[in-house]
Amino acid sequence: MTDAAPLTPQASRPHMPGYGILDADAGRGLLPWSWATERLAKSHNYWVATTRPDGRPHVMPVWGVWLHDGFYFSTGAGTRKALNLAANPRCVVCSECADEAIIVEGVAEEVTAQSVPPQLKDAYFKKYNYGPDPSEGGIYAVRPRVAFAFIEKDFVGSPTRWRFSDAPLAADPNAGG
Repeated sequence: MTDAAPLTPQASRPHMPGYGILDADAGRGLLPWSWATERLAKSHNYWVATTRPDGRPHVMPVWGVWLHDGFYFSTGAGTRKALNLAANPRCVVCSECADEAIIVEGVAEEVTAQSVPPQLKDAYFKKYNYGPDPSEGGIYAVRPRVAFAFIEKDFVGSPTRWRFSDAPLAADPNAGG
């Protein structure tokens, strides 16, 4: 993830049978990706969901920053999160605010000390009065593949799914929520 042009994912309504979800042009309509990134950047705490090697789920709260169209967080090399990501880099990141929910499905990669964006430590320090030490490792970048959001007060008129250009599209247009 670099200073390249910002991501411009394709927005659509997610497939949610039985919930009375309105068409994309009804209610609030599709949310812009900028709506999601503003909230991802402002969130103080996040939830990261990974999968254990035996298939059981694992969810933990983390600190992190949204930077260069990706989510960066740190964790110790021996933590369950790190072990899970080493075996399966697919994960889910959620912001702390469920009434304006944002769910990002993506792929995490460990960032080497040489490839850590120079702004990362400053962004962390500004937010948490703490900055991870890239020389200690354990910094991950999650690149989004699919993201979802909804606003609780307009639940039927706001659900939005964003697909990113490098995300494989399923043959079924309703696949992926």
